[in-house]
Amino acid sequence: MLDRLAEIETKYEDLAEQINDPDVIANQTEWRKRMKEYSDITPIVEKYREYKQAKEGIAESLAMLEEKQEEDFRELLKEELAENKEKAETLKQELTLLLIPKDPNDEKNVIMEIRGGAGGDEAALFAAEVYRMYVHYAESKRWKVETMDVEEIGIGGMKYVSFMVTGQGAYSLLKYESGVHRVQRVPETESGGRIHTSTITVAIMPEAEEVDVQIDMNDCKFDVFRASGNGGQCVNTTDSAVRLTHIPTGIVISCQDEKSQLKNKDKALKVLRAKLYDMECQKAHDAEAEARRSQVGTGDRSEKIRTYNFPQGRVTDHRIKLTLYRLESIMNGDIQEIIDALIAADQAAKLSNLQDAE
Repeated sequence: MLDRLAEIETKYEDLAEQINDPDVIANQTEWRKRMKEYSDITPIVEKYREYKQAKEGIAESLAMLEEKQEEDFRELLKEELAENKEKAETLKQELTLLLIPKDPNDEKNVIMEIRGGAGGDEAALFAAEVYRMYVHYAESKRWKVETMDVEEIGIGGMKYVSFMVTGQGAYSLLKYESGVHRVQRVPETESGGRIHTSTITVAIMPEAEEVDVQIDMNDCKFDVFRASGNGGQCVNTTDSAVRLTHIPTGIVISCQDEKSQLKNKDKALKVLRAKLYDMECQKAHDAEAEARRSQVGTGDRSEKIRTYNFPQGRVTDHRIKLTLYRLESIMNGDIQEIIDALIAADQAAKLSNLQDAE
C-alpha cells in the first residue's frame, strides 16, 4: 500500500506542474482532464502526508526515548508516541478507504426505468408508489426529476415509467436500487383478504455523454405519433411524441413528455445513449472474476433485492439482510438509511478484495 501511495504522490507532483504549463492550459480539454485527475487524488496525497508526518513523529519519539532523559520529559515523549501511533493507525484506515477504486460513473446523472412485473394491476399500482418514493427522495436531495415516458393504467398505476434524475452524485446513491422489488399486501380488489405477492423491476443507468457512446444516426429510425394521457391542450392535437428504434440492437424508446417533437427526440437519444452505455458496462462487469465482485449485488436486473411487506410494516433488503419496521416513511422517500447501509457493505467488500489482491 505504501509503494502505491508514494507513486500517487509522485503523479500528484507531476500533475501540479502540468496544470500550470502554458501549453497544457492552451488545450482546455486536456487541461480539464488533468485538473480533474489532480483534484481526484488531492485528498489521498493530503492524507498520506499527514500519515508520513505521524510516522516521523513516532520515529523521533522512539529515538529520543533511547537517550537518557529526565523522567518528566520521558513521560511527555511516551504521551506523544502514543498519540502519534493512534493517529497513524486512524490515517492508515482512512487511506485504505480512499484507495478503494472509485466508480467512474458515480458523479453522473441517472436514467431510471420502473416496470410492473408479476401481479398485473397490483404490480402497476406498486410501480407508481415506488416511482413516487424515488421522486420524494430526489426532492429531499434537491435533485431534478424529468419524466421521459409513462404507460399508465386507469386506476392510478403505471405499467412502465422512465425518468431522469439530475443532481450531484445521483448515480453513486441510486445505483444500488437496480433489481426486482417485491411487495406483499392485500390488494384493494381482493375481497377475501388474502395477501398477494407482486413484483416490479427497477433499472438504473448512468447518463452517458457523447464522448462515452457514439451513435450512428443511420442506425436510428424515428417515428412520430400523437401523445396520449395528461398534458394539456397540445396532447392529441400534434404529432409531438417520438418513437426511436435502434436497428442494430432492436432497442425501442418512446418519449412523449415534452410538447416539442425536437425535445422528445433529444430525450429519446439520451435514453438510447444511456442504454448502450449500460450494455457496455454490464459486459465489462460480467467479465470480472467472481472473486472481485461486490457482495452487495451484481446489479443483475433479475436479482430479488428488496421486499416491502405492508401487513408487517416491514422493508427487508435481502443483499445485506437489513430489515426496517418503518415502511410508511420509506415509501415517502426516506430511503437514506438503506442506501448508507448498502454503501458501507459495498465498501467493505471492495476493501476485502483490495486486501486479497495485495
